Amino acid sequence: MVFYFTATGNSLYAAKYFSDAPLSIPQVMRGTQRQFSDDAIGIVCPVYAGEPPKMVKEFLRESSFQADYFYFILTYGFDQTDAPEFTARLAAEAGVHADYIASILMVDNYLPMFDMAVEIAMDKHVEEQLTTAVQAVSERVHGIPEAAEEGRKLHAQVAAMNREQPAFNDGSQITVLDSCIGCGVCQSVCPVGNFYLEGGKARRKQTTCEFCLACAQNCPQKAIGLSMADKNPGARYRNPHISLQEIIQANANS
Repeated sequence: MVFYFTATGNSLYAAKYFSDAPLSIPQVMRGTQRQFSDDAIGIVCPVYAGEPPKMVKEFLRESSFQADYFYFILTYGFDQTDAPEFTARLAAEAGVHADYIASILMVDNYLPMFDMAVEIAMDKHVEEQLTTAVQAVSERVHGIPEAAEEGRKLHAQVAAMNREQPAFNDGSQITVLDSCIGCGVCQSVCPVGNFYLEGGKARRKQTTCEFCLACAQNCPQKAIGLSMADKNPGARYRNPHISLQEIIQANANS
């Protein structure tokens, strides 16, 4: 049993290495089932500022898991910081013992800081990393990577910045440009249902935002922008092995 959270398809692509039918966490959270049992249970999700997405944290807190082996696959693009250690502690607080955690370096698609064209051109040996992690899980390897002190410090710095400047990643920086044609893709790919259509244009609700930027990355018109820095507003990213329809199926509130 494998659960995943995805915005651009990276974590869904990774999850497919571990299961032919991974389960979308946003869709699970819209249902009532919160008790899960299997020989092995895995969670695949991105690392946002050193931590799993808010919805993944909520999923852990609200669910009950029965498994002989529990693992996490964390996808990241620049620095894993101390995300494996943090995730293990987070799981323990929710009553889950993490047996194994692997971090997978993939395309970094955090638009305020990274140029998508540059990132896409880099070979990060994703398939080799995933193959190694699949082998480890199949062999029921136990282990959680120990973070370097620099990684712990970076996570602490980013967490402090987010506390001091909550508007930095609360979604208020996301803007809808005049080029919006009201196609509704942003509405369909947002895992927390933050978008709606009004007057032929997309509008944002002032509600909880993951700042996953699925809206911006998947907009076919590139009509979702950021009022903060955007390294390359003309370039957007979706994992080349994952279709837009798969992102919609994962996140749409249908």
